[in-house]
Amino acid sequence: MNKAPTLDRIRIVLSRTSHPGNIGAAARAMKTMGLGQLVLVDPRHFPDPVADARASGAGDVLERAVVVGSLREALSGTIFAAALTARRRELALPMATARDAADVVASYAQHGDVALVFGNETSGLSNDDVALCQMPVMIPTNPEYSSLNLAAAVQILCYELRMRCESGQRIDAPEALPASFEEVERFHEHLETVMASTGFFDPQNPKRLLQRVRRLFGRIRLEKEEVGILRGFLSAVEQKPD
Repeated sequence: MNKAPTLDRIRIVLSRTSHPGNIGAAARAMKTMGLGQLVLVDPRHFPDPVADARASGAGDVLERAVVVGSLREALSGTIFAAALTARRRELALPMATARDAADVVASYAQHGDVALVFGNETSGLSNDDVALCQMPVMIPTNPEYSSLNLAAAVQILCYELRMRCESGQRIDAPEALPASFEEVERFHEHLETVMASTGFFDPQNPKRLLQRVRRLFGRIRLEKEEVGILRGFLSAVEQKPD
C-alpha cells in the first residue's frame, strides 16, 4: 500500500493505554490506512505478546513504536496536535468533527510533523492533556450509545486522513510557518514567569488564568515569527527598570 507523503508526517499518540491488545489493534488500524508513526505514553503493558497477536501483521508498526513518559515528550517536534475526546471541556478550544479535523491536520502536515492524541480507555485524556493540543476532536456517534473502542477510534481518524490525503484535492498549507510545540511551550513558560514577576499572576492562587491564556493563544495557532515577537516583548518587560 503506497503512502501519501503527508501520512508519513502524522503520528498516532496513545496515552496511558491500559490494555496491550488495544495497542496492537491500533497498530493494525494504522497500517491498513498507511500510517506508521506510533508513540506510546506510559503504557501499562508494552511490549506484550497480546499486543503482538492483536497487531495481526502490523508487527513492524509495534517494533518502531516509541515509548515516552509524558505527553509533552510525545508531542516533541510537532507543529500541530489534535486531541480525541468524547466530551466537551470547559475552557477548551472549539471542537471539530473527525472529518473536519482531517482537513486541518493534513494542511499542517504540509509543514511538518503532526499528532493525533488518544487517551486511556476508561478515563480518556485529562484537561491538561487536551490543553497541550490545538484542536479537540470528536467522532459523531449515537447519543444513546456513544461508547467507542480505542482501536476503532484510531481506525476512523486514520481513514478520514487517508481519504483526505488521497482525494486528489489540493491541500493548502498554512501561509506562515507554524510554531513548534517546544516554541509554544517555552513561550507559555516565559509568559507565566513575566506575569508572576509583575504581580499580575499569583502562582499560589492561579484560579483559571493560565487555562484561559492557553485558550486565547490556542485559538490563534501561533506562527513561528509571532512567538519570536511575543517573546521579544516579554524580554523587554523583564529588562525594564522598576
